[in-house]
Amino acid sequence: MEDKPRVEFALDRYRQWVKDLEAVVGTPSDVVERMVALLNDYRRFIDVDTIFDSRQDFLYRQAGQLKLNNSVIEEFLPWLVRPDVLPEIDGFDVEVGPTTCFSSVYFQTSLDSVAVGGGLNVRAKDQDFAISRRLFLRAAHDSNFDDAVTKSTSIAYVVAECKTNLDKTMFQEACATAHDVKAAVSGARYYLLCEWLDMAPLSTAPTDIDEVLILRMSKRVNSNVRNKYGSYEGRRRGRSAYLKYLDAHPFQREMFDRFLHHIRGLLRNDAPVEHEVLSRGYF
Repeated sequence: MEDKPRVEFALDRYRQWVKDLEAVVGTPSDVVERMVALLNDYRRFIDVDTIFDSRQDFLYRQAGQLKLNNSVIEEFLPWLVRPDVLPEIDGFDVEVGPTTCFSSVYFQTSLDSVAVGGGLNVRAKDQDFAISRRLFLRAAHDSNFDDAVTKSTSIAYVVAECKTNLDKTMFQEACATAHDVKAAVSGARYYLLCEWLDMAPLSTAPTDIDEVLILRMSKRVNSNVRNKYGSYEGRRRGRSAYLKYLDAHPFQREMFDRFLHHIRGLLRNDAPVEHEVLSRGYF
């Protein structure tokens, strides 16, 4: 396959990107600035050098299925949400990153077919990014739990779903996911992160989505332009315009700052103190 050396080189470039992210030090502000710069540099390499410039059409047409570019943000977020960037999270016994989280429980049993622990089963859902904590559930038909079943899962306090292009169908699906997340954990927060907007903006007020963040603060390239990129000749002719559009709309540091601000607000959500509440008159 002609693209094999190109993909192998991309794997080497990925490993170097991870090392570069790991090596970033400085103040929280400096770390975010540097990491977003590394993100833009790496993602431009994947989008242009690896996919767009290929003489074959396979990588461009199948990039989403191959997870060459649409998994980059979910791989990046755990590097962003860490104690040297977000000191408030230090000391919290949580896991940060893509994981499978609790959705609901059900009991697979009947009156004439008694199961251990009532046949306890756990439904779970893969999340692109979550701040979560391990949870163990145990069920039995006796108070001593002599004959019990134990299930392990994770409960999500913050969930972020990552999309390359957000269209109306994806938005509606995210609304359903956000509802499930909050039905499972009442205090959870759900954010939808997308690179490009591919729909007319809709209000999140009647939904369970806390906020939609458009990481490049721009709309997707029009479909009539994208159609021309389906062939190598079309990509060759449109390369300069494509590069100009990418360079004009990089990942915006302020969008990641906003995401961190939301998490920071949750971590600082202390229980109200009576004398402070009375002095200001509200809580």
